[in-house]
Amino acid sequence: MRETAGTPDAGRGTEPGRGTEPGAGAPVRVETLPRSDAAVVRDALGVGVAVGLSGFAFGVTSAGAGLTLLQTCALSLLVFTGASQFALVGALAAGGNPYTAAAGAFFLGVRNAFYGLRLSQLLRVPRALRPFAAQWVIDETAAVALAQPGRRAARIGFAVTGATLYVLWNLTTLLGALGASALGDPRVWGLDAAGPAVFLALLAPMLRTATERAVAGVAVVLVLVGVPVLPAGVPVLVAALAAPVVLALRGRGAARPVRPGKGRGR
Repeated sequence: MRETAGTPDAGRGTEPGRGTEPGAGAPVRVETLPRSDAAVVRDALGVGVAVGLSGFAFGVTSAGAGLTLLQTCALSLLVFTGASQFALVGALAAGGNPYTAAAGAFFLGVRNAFYGLRLSQLLRVPRALRPFAAQWVIDETAAVALAQPGRRAARIGFAVTGATLYVLWNLTTLLGALGASALGDPRVWGLDAAGPAVFLALLAPMLRTATERAVAGVAVVLVLVGVPVLPAGVPVLVAALAAPVVLALRGRGAARPVRPGKGRGR
């Protein structure tokens, strides 16, 4: 359970597997043991190294799409959000309009703004450091930080994951772009699928409710239907319709009146 600022039970949780004491009316409150800094650093390094190495795939894919070495490295340095970077170069490689490709990449990057809203409450980063911390608000840093039991551990996890991933991602992007000519077509090696695969692996455990899974499923269907018939980059934008469609259907089902004789116990 994550720390809640300003509450006396911050850092505490209900003991797993036990809702109440026998004969008692209140949940059993037990102290959640804080994780050691070394354990948090170890986990953060694991995520940062594992994902950072996939920057090599982006460097190769970007160079194969026709971007220069400077353009490829600038994307990793300034944009630094893998799914958006792969979406951009993938759309360009497929012959898509640059503006459409950029719009699709921007749409994917918007999710980081929602991560930032949650992380700002958890991390409470000093004002002077917020512009630098904002650059590291991505899927991996958010996942590691939000998994920690308290603010100190969350800050360590965020900082170590962000620093490790930023350095490795940019270094491997450079190496991938430099070695692209030696490797040839990235599609032969399947490197163009590495970025999306990492993104899906991070996203899947976060789909915990039926509504979230339904939105993801509808989005996948929209993309698969749109890829053969729509210009490159547009299917990503069309997938944004999944959320309002699922929520509208869910709301309609909730508002539907129960017919007489169809209630519980009938």
